[in-house]
Amino acid sequence: MDERLQQFETKMKKALAYLDEEYQGIRAGRANPHVLDKIRVDYYGTPTPLQQVGNVTVPEPRMLQIAPWEKSMIKAIEKAILGSDVGITPSNDGSVIRLVFPEVTEERRKMLVKDVKKKGEEAKVAVRNIRRDGNDFLKKMAKGDVSEDEVKDLEEKLQKMTDQFVKDVDKMVDVKSKEIMTV
Repeated sequence: MDERLQQFETKMKKALAYLDEEYQGIRAGRANPHVLDKIRVDYYGTPTPLQQVGNVTVPEPRMLQIAPWEKSMIKAIEKAILGSDVGITPSNDGSVIRLVFPEVTEERRKMLVKDVKKKGEEAKVAVRNIRRDGNDFLKKMAKGDVSEDEVKDLEEKLQKMTDQFVKDVDKMVDVKSKEIMTV
């Protein structure tokens, strides 16, 4: 890999990592602790990630259980969950909070797959934008002391890299779509 293209490969990897992070937050009927990743709890006046104020476990396939480090945090955790976009009402027994995920309907699954595909398209657009920036960078290099042949070679490498990342995005979309449609 040419070091002049390294920065663009790094940006494309970040776009894929972001897509992966987005996909982890999409729930498909199974309890996934990652749906709580973006939730912040008011911990003595400081917005704190939920995972830092309690232990999150998956005791059953469709249930998450949150055991706060301090019992006094139960109300704050419930408030944070209710204020989030998780869409599940928490219940507690005084010591732990439970989130029971409802069975996902076929219609909802299809909507989730559409969302997955939309996020995949956004990732492809991001990768292509990075390629465009790379091509602009290479055109500026061509005006300098780099030969046209070398620039053409670099443009081809950049295109191959872009194609590979687009294939990776498609693979991620397929895997997540199949996961969602599996009952």
